[in-house]
Amino acid sequence: MKINIRLSILLIVLIFSTTISLAKKTLSYADDGGGTGTLSGTVTDKADGKAIIGATVSIPDLRIGAVTDISGHYTLNRLPKGVYLLQVSYIGYGTFNQRVDFTKTSKLDVQLQTSSIETGEVVITGVSKATEIKRDPVPMVAVGKSFLDERSASGNVIDEIANLPGISAVTTGPNISKPFIHGLGYNRVVTLEDGMRQEGQQWGDEHGIEVDQNSIDRVEVIKGPASLSYGSDAIGGVVNLITPSPVAEGKILGSVQTTYGTNQGLINSSFRLYGNQNGLVWGTVISGKEAKDYQNQHDGRVYGTGYKEGDARAMIGLNKSWGSSYLNASIFDDFQEIPDGSRDSATRKFTQQITDADTYRPIVPGSVLNSYAITPLHQHVQLYRIYDNSNFILGSGNLIVNLGYQFSHRREYTHPTEIDIPGLNLHLATYTYDVKYNFNWGNDYEISVGVNGQYQNNAINDATDFPIPAYTDFDIGPFFIVKKSFGKLDLSAGARYDSRTINEKAAYVDTTNSFYPSLYNGANPTGTANVYQQFSALNKTFSGASGSFGATYNFTDEFLLKGNIARGFRAPSIAELSANGADPGSQIYHVGNSDFLPEFNVQGDLGAFLALPNVSASVELFDNNIQNYIFQEQVLDAQGNPERVNPDGSSNPNGIYSKFKYEQSTARIDGGEISLDIHPFPWLHFENSLSLTYGTNLGNGGHEPDSLKYLPFIPPLHTHSVLRGTFAKGFNKIKNLYGFVGFDHYDAQNRYFSAYGTETYTAGYNLLSAGFGGNIVNAAGKKVLEIFIEGTNLANVNYQSNMSRLKYFDNATVPAGVQPGIFNMGRNISFKVVLPFDLSPHEKADVKM
Repeated sequence: MKINIRLSILLIVLIFSTTISLAKKTLSYADDGGGTGTLSGTVTDKADGKAIIGATVSIPDLRIGAVTDISGHYTLNRLPKGVYLLQVSYIGYGTFNQRVDFTKTSKLDVQLQTSSIETGEVVITGVSKATEIKRDPVPMVAVGKSFLDERSASGNVIDEIANLPGISAVTTGPNISKPFIHGLGYNRVVTLEDGMRQEGQQWGDEHGIEVDQNSIDRVEVIKGPASLSYGSDAIGGVVNLITPSPVAEGKILGSVQTTYGTNQGLINSSFRLYGNQNGLVWGTVISGKEAKDYQNQHDGRVYGTGYKEGDARAMIGLNKSWGSSYLNASIFDDFQEIPDGSRDSATRKFTQQITDADTYRPIVPGSVLNSYAITPLHQHVQLYRIYDNSNFILGSGNLIVNLGYQFSHRREYTHPTEIDIPGLNLHLATYTYDVKYNFNWGNDYEISVGVNGQYQNNAINDATDFPIPAYTDFDIGPFFIVKKSFGKLDLSAGARYDSRTINEKAAYVDTTNSFYPSLYNGANPTGTANVYQQFSALNKTFSGASGSFGATYNFTDEFLLKGNIARGFRAPSIAELSANGADPGSQIYHVGNSDFLPEFNVQGDLGAFLALPNVSASVELFDNNIQNYIFQEQVLDAQGNPERVNPDGSSNPNGIYSKFKYEQSTARIDGGEISLDIHPFPWLHFENSLSLTYGTNLGNGGHEPDSLKYLPFIPPLHTHSVLRGTFAKGFNKIKNLYGFVGFDHYDAQNRYFSAYGTETYTAGYNLLSAGFGGNIVNAAGKKVLEIFIEGTNLANVNYQSNMSRLKYFDNATVPAGVQPGIFNMGRNISFKVVLPFDLSPHEKADVKM
């Protein structure tokens, strides 16, 4: 740990020295003619000309923004020379987007038009400059803070977006979710925070994304391998979790919020405070949440699903005419209980392990199930992050420099009588770098060239289980992206080349104490009794090219077509190459294969989008062909039953682990999404979407039997419908009212990977949800309270999602007629209250003599 602290300090010094050096150069440029520009104007209602108070005026590329005052007036200061996208938005109005040349324009008045459809959404993920989604050929979706706020019942940020078309999540209870895009997840989806790769142990099932959901104000998702900015592992797509933007200049704004959920007794509280004084920006978010075991009618309270989480983040930066630089630091600290699904054979009540020998398990008392205390068997996941996002105005373009360090410490405590000895203890240090230059060339060609990658070091000391080895990993990948518009036609293309080098260290395990084996560090492992080799030394380098080409044709302002074809590359993960051990939290003994080849895929996307005054609709189709697709399948014993093993991998019919090995094949995933939004009145929406994904195992030549025909963890057909009313003007002192009723249908999943008992059939189910909320304002029109109420699974349906790993947690033998596994959460109603406050210094009025 001391070494990691020293490295952290070294990295902070490096970040600051790099930032200061570049800032000096850019400041000299600003002094020599870069200049300090100002843009001001008013925002009004196009219908009646009245000022719109509280409209947001922003420049996404520069992270600069302002809010219109009581006269509808706004001012943006310290603007650089150049052409940037300006966005103006307000609830109930169509978003205004326009590229503005700050060299020529200093005043811009904007008229917003009442609109019942959400248009003009802008993204910054995977593009050279901020771009309207509708004009970019790459399939994307984005949601903002209001969308996330209304999903207060979700236990984490991934669950908040899991209902979006094409997006799903593999879960292990309410607080552990891994994002899946079009049937691909784990190491095939890159998760970012503010554009920086989130690196934990992505291969693992039993822990989620190490991000505080209360610190995320926006999520942007790229569906497929078309993003060329993020390197290996992005063949399934990208999820970018974006923290709050700086507040308007001269403002100090904050809030206190609390959420309570009835099912788990979830208490989620958060404090945030952000300020901006003359371009010096800063902010902090501090959060804490805890929950008891969740419950449903079928299982009662589910033992081992409680959790406690504490989070903190801080940001300080500069927003000047030469650009911006933001230094961020965050801590994620999560205690998560470990469920195993064991039951009393007579009563089907949950039982608990009390000794390592595990010869007898008593029934879990009700007082334990209904307690916030974390049980002795739990995991402790911590992530420390320090990163800097810098954007320097150089010449006619922007130099983006993102540098970061993160330390992931994941422990699983699996010894009930020695609660301080971790069964699993992984230390992963990651240094990430991302440098790119965005500029316009020639006749408005938008170009981005850059290089990014990472260096990792994983250690496995001080534990008793060793599923993966210690290793180092170095990635590097140069890339370029070019965009050009020809009237109604928008084109985008790019390419990159990635290289990943993995050096794995040999490891030996001493089993003198069978319950508490340890790494052997002596000089003679092969000649020492009770010592065996767990991992061999391995040195591998994987490399490959990826590319993308796409086009959007805007037939009219209401109708457009998009098409894109992309090739992706992914190097095998360390678990897929070299796993050879038990992972207690997942109840799996993993076995890798060092002969694996890298994955390559080619995905084609085609979409049609229609936006009429009272109807908006879209159809998006994709076809993804993957070479060398890597997946896990369960191993059978000599009798044809799923093999059970001891922690050391030896076969035992009563062993506590199922044995899974990684395999490689050719695969195809295809499907699409259909969306239809009918809005007969500006305040009423009937939103509908349908998502369908087929995953087929094509094998390695020859006909595949039915049991091997499909891929694991493919979501079934899912329809999502919401009848929603929005009343932005509200009445009296209640504004921005909304209410909705939602209905989700999930088909039965009978296209599952049944070979060797890896997956089982999942019945279909329907879920009902509803919610309402709004803002309370004072006499001056300022928000003084925000209220959100949401109910999920209101019919209290007993169901199992095929994307839930708890579906497979049970005794090895289940009584006849009993559906095995743990069911998902029952009815839950959440209440969220946000108390905003304003600590901004007030301007003194002029005194007239």
